[in-house]
Parts: sequence; C-alpha cells; structure tokens
Amino acid sequence: MAKIVVVGAGIGGATTAALLAKRGHEVIVFDQAIVPGGCASTFQRRGYIFDVGATQVAGLEPGGIHHRIFSELAIELPPATECDPACAVFLPGETTPISVWRDPQRWQAEREQQFPGTETFWNLLQKLFEISWQFQSRDPVLPPRNLWDIGQLLAAVRPDTLLTVPFTLATVGDALHWLGFGNDRRLRLFLDLQLKLYSQVTASETALLYAATALGVSQAPQGLYHLNGSMQTLVDRLIASLERDGGKLLMRHQVTAIQTNSQGATGVVVTNSKTSESWVESADYVVANVPIQNLAKMVTSADHQNSHQPTAATSWGWQNYQRGTAKLPTPSAAFVIYLGVDRSAIPPDCPPHLQFLYDEQGVIGENNSLFVSVSKEGDGRAPVGKATIIASSFTDPNKWYAPGADVAAMKAEYTKEAIDRLSGFFQLSPANIEVCEAGTPQTFEKFTGRYQGYVGGVGQRVATFGPFGVANRTPIDGLWLVGDSTHPGEGTAGVSYSALTVVRQIDQWLDR
Repeated sequence: MAKIVVVGAGIGGATTAALLAKRGHEVIVFDQAIVPGGCASTFQRRGYIFDVGATQVAGLEPGGIHHRIFSELAIELPPATECDPACAVFLPGETTPISVWRDPQRWQAEREQQFPGTETFWNLLQKLFEISWQFQSRDPVLPPRNLWDIGQLLAAVRPDTLLTVPFTLATVGDALHWLGFGNDRRLRLFLDLQLKLYSQVTASETALLYAATALGVSQAPQGLYHLNGSMQTLVDRLIASLERDGGKLLMRHQVTAIQTNSQGATGVVVTNSKTSESWVESADYVVANVPIQNLAKMVTSADHQNSHQPTAATSWGWQNYQRGTAKLPTPSAAFVIYLGVDRSAIPPDCPPHLQFLYDEQGVIGENNSLFVSVSKEGDGRAPVGKATIIASSFTDPNKWYAPGADVAAMKAEYTKEAIDRLSGFFQLSPANIEVCEAGTPQTFEKFTGRYQGYVGGVGQRVATFGPFGVANRTPIDGLWLVGDSTHPGEGTAGVSYSALTVVRQIDQWLDR
C-alpha cells in the first residue's frame, strides 16, 4: 500500500482517487474550491442549480468508461437521459437547425439533406471512428514513456488499427481537401463549430483521428447524456466511493507546491484557506489533476536550505518539460452566462443542447458563437415551471488579463451581447429572467484554480493529440498528471480515461 496525494477534485482527480482507494491505497485529495467537481461542479442561486462548465456526459453506456469505472467501484451510475438530438446547430442566417441525431440512420438522413453529396467524407469519419473506438477500448497508453507503456500500446493494436496510420498526421481540413469538399462553405462552418467545442480548434487544425471520435460518439450505441439533478451527481458518487474505502477529501485546501528531491516527488505544500495554516503533506506518489500550465509552476525542491543540491525539480528533464509547456499554443478561456428563467421563455420541444454561429466571417468565440444548454422539466435544475439556460462562448484569455483591462466593463458588454443573441431564439424579456450571472476567465481561475481560466486542455492539433500529446507520466518519478491536458482530452469521459491510465501506471510502478 502506498500513500498517494491527489491535487484537485475534478472528475479526473476524483476518479483517480476513488480507484486508488478501492485498490487499497492510502489516498488524500486536496482541492481549493468549496465543492468538488472542478469544471463539472455546480452552484445554486434562488432555487436554480447551474452546471459550472461541463453540461453533458459520454461513456454511461455498457462498456463506456464511466460504466466500467463505476462497476469497478461497485457504485451506481447517476440517473440520466439520452440527448437526442445531441445538439441542434444553427448556422448564420438559418432558422432550421442541423440536428445531430442519436440514431445513426436518422443522422445519416440528416447529413444527406443538409450536406448532399458528402457521404464519402462522413463514411471515412465513421470507419476511422469504429477502428479508433475499439483501439481505445483496449486501454492503450498514449503517449508512451517507458517500456511498460509501449507494451500496453502494442497490446491494444490490431491489424485494422494499422489502417489509421496513414491518417495520423492529417487534419479534418486535409480530408475535406482530398475528397473535394474543401470549398463546401456550410459543411466547413458546421465542422468548425462542432470541433471548436470538442477539440478547441477548427477543422483546419483538428487532428482527423481525434475528430472522428469526437464527431462519432454522439450516435448509438454510444451517445451523450443529460444527468438528472446536475453534473455534480457524477463527482458526488465518486467522492462517496473514495470515503467509503478510507480515502480523504479536504476542500478549501490549496496545494501551493509539489516538493521533490533527487529521487522524485516527496509531497505537497498545503494551505488551509480558512485558517491560513500551511504544512507539508508527505507522499509516496503525487497525482496532479490540474492543467499542465499549472503543473509547470508548482514543482519545487524539497530542501530549500540545500538548494544547491540537484533535485528532480532542477533536472534537465523537468526544465525541458517546462520549456515545452511554455511553447504550447495559448488555450481558450470561456465567458459563460447563467440564466434562471420562466419556462415560457423556452420554445416547445427545445433540444437540451444548441449551438449558434452568428457571423461566418468572425472568429468562433467572442460571442460570435454560443453553446447553449437548457434544463428539462423535472430534471432537478430549476423550480417547477422554470428553467436554466447556460450559454458559453470561447474567448481569448489574453484580452481579459491584459494590463489595464476593464474586466467589469467587458463582463457587462459580453452579458448584454449574449442576452441579445439568445433573445433571437428564447423569449428573454426582463420579466422572464429571474437569475442572471456571468462567469469570466477570472471567475473560472478563482473557483477552479485553472491558470487564466483555461478550459478544454491543450487543443487537439496533430502536434498535441494522442501519440504526440502530453503524457500522464511526468519527467519526475512519482509525479503524474491527470485531466484534460492529457490523452484523450477534454470531457468527463476523456479525463476518466486518463485517470484509469494513471491508476494502472501506479499499480505497475508498485509491482516493479
């Protein structure tokens, strides 16, 4: 049995901690926030429950990653309903959406109507998705960092896996060009909007193999789900499992540093936000559920009085890791508006998730596009006869953190713009709006601890996805990274895969 400290109680950290505790380890989790869940947590206002960031879940189906993990933990999955359509996408000037149906045949018919003549492109995506999904279900370790990782990767390979190799360095834009659809404006706009949501970048930059999975997971037998109650129910059950198996969770405890010596990670420096008391919590291993940009700033030498002695924090490997992190493209941040409204503001048969693109000439984000989640009657998020509307837009964090930036004025401007945009679809008269709050990048940084409010990981470009992405193993022995910076990327399903990988790696490390 080992003592393991987990930094951060987001879905990735909570999953890692629960699995490690179930396997008999001594586990303690520290998180600076008031409630666990990170970007998948919630807050309440006047009887409304709002999901902070994540609003939908993949992987609840039999064999899906959440189903697998909850089965190992011997706990029940939270109640959920299927999202059908997974999303209704409105392109500029159009009043009829492109509905991403859960049923594969219905989705195919929708594609043929919306994008006639493009089935060769969709068939390619479907074939790549089927192969990639089976490959991922065999738990490969990507990117591999030692012989054991390589062995796990090779064990997941099958003859059909090799069919994806020619596409490893391709983007979605490349595939559109190859197949003669590079000038199809509507198809490109739809793909840009959907892929920005899942990969943080548009079709011209998104890795083709990643896009095939991101765009294919919405259909049965997989699919997206809307949790009853809130997203908080997912992490609450993980924390209950952790504590049942002897693990500990300390909220409002911030880890300010990860300490190392010449052998590797030795523990963390913790500050109690209530009392300001600080101490060093020793550990055999440390798992950081933080963005890689946070991790790069957290590692220190354990013995400050003998700082001239070499440690893992001063090694070439760690210094190179920090330099590589600094060279990563700046991730997106988000501006989010949270509305509690009268149910009469919601159109009949409104899908649970919608995307709007307002100007095809603009950059996706900065209120030029909105991803919208709407609560369902009786799902526990709003009082009877009421509803929640959560609308988010990608934004450049640099403009919010620029010297002299008037954040309050920007927040007011973005809020007004978002409500004006949403009023084109919802009946958002002042009388219908009971709660209106907004979250800026500063809000996300304050409550989740994510540097400059970064969301969605590092972006799934060719240079940063899968085999070329950020590994769970760091250059420091005994220190792991879990979460959306690592394979396979963002979303509760993605970070849960990364959590399972870390747990397997720690088990192997102890078995050596």
